Amino acid sequence: MSEVSRYAVSQKVSIITLIANLIFAVIKMFVGTVFRSHALVADGLHSASDAVSTITVMVGNRISKEPPDDEHPYGHGKAEPIATKVLGILLVIGGLIILKETIHAILVGDISVPSKLVLWTALASILVKELMYHYTYRAGKKVNNRALIADAIHHRTDAFSSIAALIGAGGARLGYPILDPIAGLIVALFILKMGVEVFKDAANELMDAAPDEEKFKEIIDVVETIDQVIKLRNLKIRTHGPNYFVDIRVVVNNELTVVEGHEVAVEVRRKIQEYCDGIQEVLVHIDPKGVRHIESGYINSNEI
Repeated sequence: MSEVSRYAVSQKVSIITLIANLIFAVIKMFVGTVFRSHALVADGLHSASDAVSTITVMVGNRISKEPPDDEHPYGHGKAEPIATKVLGILLVIGGLIILKETIHAILVGDISVPSKLVLWTALASILVKELMYHYTYRAGKKVNNRALIADAIHHRTDAFSSIAALIGAGGARLGYPILDPIAGLIVALFILKMGVEVFKDAANELMDAAPDEEKFKEIIDVVETIDQVIKLRNLKIRTHGPNYFVDIRVVVNNELTVVEGHEVAVEVRRKIQEYCDGIQEVLVHIDPKGVRHIESGYINSNEI
């Protein structure tokens, strides 16, 4: 998929979810405030943070699609994990605000029985947010957009928080009014947990964490089909937005000329980019057979 198509899909999904989040944020906070449900107000604040997170993802998508330039020779793919990291911070902040408000309500005894409208609002939110999760997650997987996938996870946390609001309000109407602010407390803790996880994943990507084992196996399988390569000595992969940068060290016959060794490197690079998905750049280092790399340099060795 081209960068233009990838950007168009990402922005379309983000706009649709942004509108839905804004509508539900207003409805839940209004109903929760008027009909005295701390859990639904907390859920509404969560939806508001969803809207902010979607805007953050849209900005990240817009920047990441820009081509490389003199200032950013490797492109702008890191804009996506930066956007994801901001999203994690927003989740943590939102969780702390909700936590503070619900603890205050419990301590001062600001507890009442919510109306039936609170239950229906929470139920509608659960259904819509679960649909939004599947829609956004599938789109994120399709275009390999980790910021969009993180936003999908945010939608699911909102669905879970609506479940907590539904249980809390329902329990309050059954004669246990303390359950409503307790449900708000659970929502806050859940949001905090998801915020930390999203932040951690984005931080790992910004620190050039390796992808999953499947990507390594995919590249190794391709390189092992090249006749001139005797052995794959070292392979490093780092994520860069939706793409990957590959550093690979291969062993070749020590009787090859410099030009022949270069041709092997070109073939390794070509095959990896042709047969492996999402490879933006490949750096190939050629080791002659019988030369072993050590920290201080190279020494002659009979080892391969």
